[in-house]
Amino acid sequence: MRKPYIAGNWKMNMTPSEGAAFAKELVKALQGSSTKVMIAPPFVTIPAVVEAVKGSSIIVAAQNMSDNLNGAFTGEVSALMLKDLGVTNVILGHSERRALYGETDQFINKKVLLALSQGMDVDLCIGETLSEREGGKLEELLTRQITEGLKGVTELQMKHITLAYEPVWAIGTGKTATPEDADSAHAFIRSLIEKLYTKGVAEELIIQYGGSVKASNAKALMSKEHIDGALVGGASLSVEQFLPIVNFDR
Repeated sequence: MRKPYIAGNWKMNMTPSEGAAFAKELVKALQGSSTKVMIAPPFVTIPAVVEAVKGSSIIVAAQNMSDNLNGAFTGEVSALMLKDLGVTNVILGHSERRALYGETDQFINKKVLLALSQGMDVDLCIGETLSEREGGKLEELLTRQITEGLKGVTELQMKHITLAYEPVWAIGTGKTATPEDADSAHAFIRSLIEKLYTKGVAEELIIQYGGSVKASNAKALMSKEHIDGALVGGASLSVEQFLPIVNFDR
């Protein structure tokens, strides 16, 4: 039985003081909850949030990381630095990193392997643009992103991988793939993982949906067989909006 996993990606929002206040409020609100919850603050906000969630089950993740551990890489943040702060998870391959900063599947794969080698868990984002979907290239695109993104990842390491399917056309637009469309894409992803690894790995893999997830559609999405959670953007910036998504089954 796959445990629901709800993650909040704050993107470039929340100062350290704002993030700490949010995290403290969320800790109180989630007391007694059995849902796996992760929040990903901006780099500078991470220390304050890590301190605020101490003693709770909330996971603190980074939104990205360098493909190198140290060296002359101005402006970069390494896995070693993140781990020293208490960060255990990292989001890699987000559509904004791919589209705005030109990150390729091969570059993302390098970071995936580095994160895993450092004992970190990875939330790997995949998903198609509207033109790719309308052009009938959904499966081709997902196959490439998954095959290239997970190249060199062992069956054992797959326990530390979560996949987040985000149709790019639904991110921040208010548009959402129907629960049926989303589940169909998730089912394809799971079938591909079975081909690349084993049936057991595919059945255990958590696949989140991301793309304008909110309280009003969370339950319908999460009720589908292959949707195991959500990677939430805008709705993760207030406890009032995020909490109903975490508590979708109540």
